[in-house]
Amino acid sequence: MNDICSPMVILLENEADAFWCFERAMRRLRENFRCSTTSIGVQSQLGTLSQVIKTVDPQLHKHLEDLDGGEYLFAFRMLMVLFRREFSFLDALYLWEVMWAMEYNPNIFWSYEQPDGASDSNYGQLNQKMLKQYGKFQRKNLETGYADKNNALAVFLVASVLETKNKQILKEAKGLDDVVSILGDITGNLDAKKACQEALKLQNKYLKKAKRP
Repeated sequence: MNDICSPMVILLENEADAFWCFERAMRRLRENFRCSTTSIGVQSQLGTLSQVIKTVDPQLHKHLEDLDGGEYLFAFRMLMVLFRREFSFLDALYLWEVMWAMEYNPNIFWSYEQPDGASDSNYGQLNQKMLKQYGKFQRKNLETGYADKNNALAVFLVASVLETKNKQILKEAKGLDDVVSILGDITGNLDAKKACQEALKLQNKYLKKAKRP
């Protein structure tokens, strides 16, 4: 959680402001930190990531499965701390701002207060005026019927990172340790804007290929 809290402490001089920003950020991310006797919250997003890669890049997915990496646990940290260690400090902040703007939901503050969150899964009940209030990424999910909260932009950002290392993983990775090592080498060497652009392209590709649930 230090990775989430530290930018707010650095950027906001008022300690109370930093605390409340952190508190709201953690409400947004709380599903990732919820644990049960059988699973942890972030596994849902890892499952979605698996489906995304399987759909947009079957060859890479099969290779990862052959390496016993089909659960995508090597991407655990990226989702838990929202790329704070993969991107530079400024790029990580840029990503956060883009993600939270593009995923904007006008009911977001109300959903924070719900024990199980809230979902706008029924696009048919939304008129065009209401739909325009949503962020671009969330609006596209609603229009195509993929408004599941696990279809977060962060998942497609992880997918875009994997795609940038596609050839190297296919050629050099002989085990999960190799995958972790390859992804570890990207720390601080990724471009946030390019990653966002690639993530949105992957979202479009996925939505076109995937079957609506």
